[in-house]
Amino acid sequence: MIILGVILLVVGLVAGISILWTIGIVVVAIGIVLWILGAVGHGVGGRRHYW
Repeated sequence: MIILGVILLVVGLVAGISILWTIGIVVVAIGIVLWILGAVGHGVGGRRHYW
């Protein structure tokens, strides 16, 4: 999810499409939150680890 967000950020920046930039930021933020939750041992989406 983090990689997808970074790709959206780059495409939005290169193409000048602000909605892709915004979606990319949101996706990266969600990916980081899920990564941190999985790293500290909380179950995410019924799984013990999220990576």
